[in-house]
Amino acid sequence: MRGSRRLALTLGSVLTVILASGCTTRPSNVPPPPEAALAPSAAPAEAMPVQTAHDRLFQLFKEDDEASLRLNPMQGIYRGDLRYADRFGDYITDAYYDAERAQARSSLDRLHAIDRNALDATDQLAYDVFEFETKDTLEGLSPEILSLTRVQPLNHFFGFQADYPTFASGKGGAPFNTVADYENNLKRHAGYVQWVDRAIGRFSEGEASGVVTTKLTIRNVIEQLDNQLAQKPEDSQFFGPVKQFPASFSDADKARLTAAYRAAIVDQITPANRRLRDFLKTEYLPRAREGAGELYMKGGDALYRHQIRSTTTLPITPEEIHQLGLKEVARITDGFREVQKEVGFKGTLPQFFDYMRTSPKFQPKTRESLADDFRALQTRVEAKLPQFFSTMPKAKLAIRPYDPTIEKFQAGGSYEQGTPDGSRPGTFYYNAYDLPSRSTWEETTLFLHEGEPGHHFQISLAQENEALPPFLKFGGNTAYVEGWALYAETLGYDMGFYKDPYARFGTLNDEMLRAMRLVVDTGIHAKGWTREQAIAYMLGHSGMGKTDATAEVERYIAIPSQATAYKIGALTIQKLRKKAEDVLGPKFDIKDFHAQVLMTGALPLAILEAKIDRWIAERKAS
Repeated sequence: MRGSRRLALTLGSVLTVILASGCTTRPSNVPPPPEAALAPSAAPAEAMPVQTAHDRLFQLFKEDDEASLRLNPMQGIYRGDLRYADRFGDYITDAYYDAERAQARSSLDRLHAIDRNALDATDQLAYDVFEFETKDTLEGLSPEILSLTRVQPLNHFFGFQADYPTFASGKGGAPFNTVADYENNLKRHAGYVQWVDRAIGRFSEGEASGVVTTKLTIRNVIEQLDNQLAQKPEDSQFFGPVKQFPASFSDADKARLTAAYRAAIVDQITPANRRLRDFLKTEYLPRAREGAGELYMKGGDALYRHQIRSTTTLPITPEEIHQLGLKEVARITDGFREVQKEVGFKGTLPQFFDYMRTSPKFQPKTRESLADDFRALQTRVEAKLPQFFSTMPKAKLAIRPYDPTIEKFQAGGSYEQGTPDGSRPGTFYYNAYDLPSRSTWEETTLFLHEGEPGHHFQISLAQENEALPPFLKFGGNTAYVEGWALYAETLGYDMGFYKDPYARFGTLNDEMLRAMRLVVDTGIHAKGWTREQAIAYMLGHSGMGKTDATAEVERYIAIPSQATAYKIGALTIQKLRKKAEDVLGPKFDIKDFHAQVLMTGALPLAILEAKIDRWIAERKAS
């Protein structure tokens, strides 16, 4: 997830990022968390209720969410709300930015008109989160920041050209159950074409203002588009819905829609993608910047500091993050040496890394065997979850590979949310590109992060919780969302999965990845590191394969600061758990702690810490 609560510029940022029915339940012997109920109070039946501060607060939340859905119709589709499903959205237009800014200002003014002291502790929590996120939105929409971001509308990791094909494929976020669903998809295609042409215009605007992105990311986008343009219409993801018509469709509808979908690909989408590819290749690429880091871009230093504050939710500097990363890298390196000693590997630590990344014994043999491994893991993990969680998501978890046209540029895995009612499951995507570069020892920690109890639990439990206002159901910040998922990896120790030294190497390797991100992201964007320097650092401090290390570094170049939030969020949750264990002793309940962290949605880290401190004090006094 990247950016603010409201500003949904790509499918990847919708929560998702990237972001309503069903009530969570708790066993009768576990007391509800003191701030788990955020629902409006029942009004007395005998008279019209007076509008309390609570009522005004929740009315604001409702109306702000409704405005956001009108501006960001894709958000609604992900949530199962199809009222605006025939619309793509006016993303990256001046009118879109102006509407987002006006709505945020209006909502913040209305919020400040409510007496916070008249709210109970639960509502004060919601008040504080809404205030924090709306201020963050406004900062991102300020002229100083927006002039730098709107002229970089896409890259290989962040843009509709990468996300929309999967969304519209019949296996993504868009539903394909009725004829209307199929027709709405065609209408959205027209919006995608408009977005492509707007993106070309924004890139040209950046050329004129002297704000350009990197040659590296543009080359990757060109390759991404070349892969799509090389496909026959029938092989395109956009043709996928035609291959899965519901049995109830008439032959006439099937024939009509088949022709319309082929025409949309041939006459609309392919020409638009070709225009974008040709523009980037012939005009923009020669003018793009050589330096990978934002410090090489006009205004880049101010932008990077803003991005750090937004993604981490903390007033922390790039240098502080860099030093924290170096400290964590040293700590985890000691863990690697312990594993090396346990397995009896003779040689240096770099030689051990090379053995772990290249030995055929750790390489999946086929795509099918990789899928089988993840399904077996799902069974083992789900058997352990009731020991750690009092509430389970209603949504199921599906396991799928990335589409081959985009897998080269993707991370090792990712998660796409399901619908709040569970009608569409959450999906864990794994990467099967370049199988020799994949390692079986990384599978457990990857599944715990992207699947259960990582993203699938955090996102599903929030959006299934009817007691939460919409911005807490569906919003989020990177530090919390990714911090929880990284913390979820560490539960593999509690579950007994890391007794095997090679599996433990895998989780240390993933933890090292997040620690190295602190060093490398700030190294690139604040210290001027090159792509090659960053890749070499990652290979020298972990068992990562070069394919993964390259993809990771190019991701940090494409979406600055996002990767720094994982470790900072996880360290915060780990610190809070240790504090609770130390203070509460025998009163500490891991299920209740997890409920406190999860059951009020994604919180900025300072607000989460204050909440857990109150819970510790209440539990201690009970």
